[in-house]
Amino acid sequence: MMPLPEISGLARLVDDAWCSPVADAVAARWGCAEGTARWWRSSASHVFVLPDTPEPGAERYLRFVPERYAAYGRFTEVASLMERLHGGGLALSAPVRSSGGLLAETVQTTLGTVRAMCVEGAPGESVGLDALSERQAHAWGALLAHTHEHAAGLRDGLPHALDGIGRAAELYPDDTELAAAVGRIGSRLAGLPRDPARYGVVHGDFELDNLAWEGDVPRAFDFDEAALSWYAADIAHALRDLTDGGVPTAAHRPLHDTFLTGYREVRPLPDAEPRALTLFAGANAARSLVELSPVLRTLDEGRPDELDGLRADLVAHRDEQRRVVLAAAG
Repeated sequence: MMPLPEISGLARLVDDAWCSPVADAVAARWGCAEGTARWWRSSASHVFVLPDTPEPGAERYLRFVPERYAAYGRFTEVASLMERLHGGGLALSAPVRSSGGLLAETVQTTLGTVRAMCVEGAPGESVGLDALSERQAHAWGALLAHTHEHAAGLRDGLPHALDGIGRAAELYPDDTELAAAVGRIGSRLAGLPRDPARYGVVHGDFELDNLAWEGDVPRAFDFDEAALSWYAADIAHALRDLTDGGVPTAAHRPLHDTFLTGYREVRPLPDAEPRALTLFAGANAARSLVELSPVLRTLDEGRPDELDGLRADLVAHRDEQRRVVLAAAG
């Protein structure tokens, strides 16, 4: 997630119609007139919807990030990955090339230089956990397996998602208990194999929030967190709302197990035993703590009062991630 001052800085440039000169400059690269793009949300990137594009009733989405953030450097790689996955038949929101034929554009705006991409809207509806059927959980697991299968070998320019979790000890220097736990998790990861059956390109955020459903058929979007990691770590992250630190809750075990069945019907999964998923849940939580640190450091730097609710949510999320790390480390 980008720091809150970055998000509020963009918000101040959005008018009552949800338009912004920043988005207008980006949208122009895709041939859209001024005032077409409407602010949708900001998190890992700024997202604007292009309603009725390319035709009435359709929509596309602009995603862009300023050059001072890490995602800027891999936007082109993510867009290329999505195009290749879509071309291979994976059910995802396809990237749209700009008027100049590029998958990602570098644009000078009033917020500085940004890198941008555009993706098609995902047809269908969102399905929350409370409404998810076992048939849909099976399809969810199968789609993640197809994603891993299609992405095998497409690793150019993508970072190793969990290699930097040791920085949590540096970023939270007063928390010696956390530092020791992260160290133990890192040592266990170092002993795990990284062969192609276990390790490769992952989506990074394959939660229900990033799927659109047409009946029981899902379509994936938001590949901003694509990286290299263990496939089981991607599963642990996808299922985190069904688990407590990687262990399925009693209420959600049927959906959890059906998801894994759907996955295994597409490709093998050698590292999905409970102990491994708990370890990966802890590693993912440590990574979240690293990513949260710069956001938390800016919470009180010129922060508008309307973000107080978000601040409280982020602090609660930090505390929960710390709990998951400590539990996984044993």
